[in-house]
Amino acid sequence: MAIIELVMPKMGESIMEATILRWHKKVGDHVNVDETVLEIATDKVDSEVPSIVEGTITEVLFAENDVVPVGTIIARINTHADAVAAAAPVAPAAPAAEPKFTSAPVPAVAAATTTPAPVAGGGAKFYSPLVLTIAQQEGVSFADLERIPGSGNDGRVTKKDILQYVADRREGRVIPDVTPEPVSTPAPVAARAAVVTNTTVASPTYNGNVEIIEMDRMRKLIANHMVMSKQTSPHVTSFAEADVTNLVKWRERVKSDFEKREGEKLTFTPLFIEAIVKCIKRFPLINCSLDGDKIIIKKDINIGMATALPSGNLIVPVIKNSDMLNLVGLTKQVNSLANAARQNKLKPEDTQSGTFTLTNVGTFGSLMGTPIINQPQVAILAVGAIKKRPVVIETEDGDTIGIRHMMYLSMSYDHRIVDGSLGATFLTAVAQELENFDPKRAL
Repeated sequence: MAIIELVMPKMGESIMEATILRWHKKVGDHVNVDETVLEIATDKVDSEVPSIVEGTITEVLFAENDVVPVGTIIARINTHADAVAAAAPVAPAAPAAEPKFTSAPVPAVAAATTTPAPVAGGGAKFYSPLVLTIAQQEGVSFADLERIPGSGNDGRVTKKDILQYVADRREGRVIPDVTPEPVSTPAPVAARAAVVTNTTVASPTYNGNVEIIEMDRMRKLIANHMVMSKQTSPHVTSFAEADVTNLVKWRERVKSDFEKREGEKLTFTPLFIEAIVKCIKRFPLINCSLDGDKIIIKKDINIGMATALPSGNLIVPVIKNSDMLNLVGLTKQVNSLANAARQNKLKPEDTQSGTFTLTNVGTFGSLMGTPIINQPQVAILAVGAIKKRPVVIETEDGDTIGIRHMMYLSMSYDHRIVDGSLGATFLTAVAQELENFDPKRAL
């Protein structure tokens, strides 16, 4: 008889946890290899978790809607065929507190820090590695962490809980415990309790004619991801303008023939990605991520493209090895991923391993935007709407005024690693690449 542990899979480089949406199997059920055991969701995509063996489910360690760190044991499967009868009566649906976190070790906390960093021991609660990391980065002491009410299973503090605490503290709604706790007298403890009581935020009231809409699960995940990005990276945004007349006229001239020959519509997106890829090869530091004080330069160029969903939410499918694809290949990948996103058919791997992101705010009529970096990347480029405008044209015979197709570009970048000189130079290079598009280019 062998007991196999089913763990929460890692769904991407920046994804540290996932939400259990639905269990397809319960304790005592038989499961085959690759048969779906449960459905999970991250801030990027929903997915199914299959069984890695054939056997009988003996334990289910988490309930639906629980948020679980990657690598954590979520179920156990007995591969012995005779275990069905023995398994059903013993495994409760609710997990025991201790065994469910056995595969998620708590990372060591650096010794040199000016703010007390929380540790896993010393209290009755368990804190996931993600919560501990956020606490250390935000200077949340262990005493403060103990006071945070947890919304997770068994009162566990989730990422959402600690991010809300950090936001409340910034707004002055929470006073952090910075006074050393004396051992000899309980008086300061009572004082701190009074502080906590006095800083309790009253439930907001809404006046007038209002409608209250609960955020859906994906919008909550996106919101948390955006807040985390702003807290992680000091954002700087640079702007540039490009005359894309040659590109616009070339596409207008060839798009019908392209669609007849390739069976694909030629949009501006693959042309933008093509220009970005050429410039990343010249400025590879834009294509990197940070790990503490280490710069991880990515040799693969995987371009994410922000895609709006019918629900109003946003997702970022990734075109892997974009530098290895010609315009036809880029077009097929762009259209395929965009269609899959709108039909909710993206696979987990379709949103993983992005190294740089493009967002087209011009699709919705915006001239420009200040996008938020898609962690753990260090830059994101936005292209605005293409508008006809009168501009000065330099010719051999002097300056003249002409009607040109103009577009603004903006790029937000992580100022920890990308300085203004590199960010502005890269953005200008992309603009020049688009301006210098060959109007006689062969299809």
